[in-house]
Amino acid sequence: MKHLVMVVSYEGTAYEGFQTQPNGNTVQDKLQDAIWHLTGERIEIEASGRTDAGVHALAQVFHFATNSRIPLERWCLALNGRLPDDIVIRSAEETTAQFHARYSAVSKTYRYSIRRSRWPNEFTRRTEFHHPTPLDVERMREALAHFKGEHDFTSFCSARTPVGSHVRTIYDARIEFVPEGSDYYGGAGVIHIYITGSGFLQHMVRIIVGTLMDVGEGKRPSDSIPAILAARNRRRAGPTAMAHGLTMMEVKY
Repeated sequence: MKHLVMVVSYEGTAYEGFQTQPNGNTVQDKLQDAIWHLTGERIEIEASGRTDAGVHALAQVFHFATNSRIPLERWCLALNGRLPDDIVIRSAEETTAQFHARYSAVSKTYRYSIRRSRWPNEFTRRTEFHHPTPLDVERMREALAHFKGEHDFTSFCSARTPVGSHVRTIYDARIEFVPEGSDYYGGAGVIHIYITGSGFLQHMVRIIVGTLMDVGEGKRPSDSIPAILAARNRRRAGPTAMAHGLTMMEVKY
């Protein structure tokens, strides 16, 4: 038996998230169906994490065991020929039975993209959240800095998050602003918010972003974040940002 680890990219608009669902319309379901069509094996893959409906991934990681004799170098091409166009296997490697895509991970990085412009971009509308009114990027940077370190993120996760520890560590959090080269879209540019952490709770990044947008709009001060964290109350934080602006960028082991 071989143990394989793969990296997959997907544009999540058409799917009900990564984790398998009864209706079969998830990224995991599509991957498992492709493996079955290729090998005849009914395999349940294990991923580095779940992504919500509409969320994308540049580098989601998953592993599985197989009895197939297909050469390692053939797996990517063979699976991509059996997957929808919006799901692409980027790499395949052999690993050990001890490796686990989720539990062996040491950090994950997500990016949330906000188009701050008068008009939306028709070509990136599925991967950027369009915000037609001004946002103060410097105030958002000041607020984002308060998330670095180890905190209880109860205020920044869905009420449906399973009971357990809500403590997570944010290793790095930064904002990159990419100005528009022209005024074609009637505005300033794209705000990319990058957050790297030990792990993330349900909707955690999207609630952080929703709170940052409140700050950028002047609805709350940039130094309000420590009090929101300390409250451990979801109602104290901002709204949950739309799913389509979020992309899983990297998992490190």
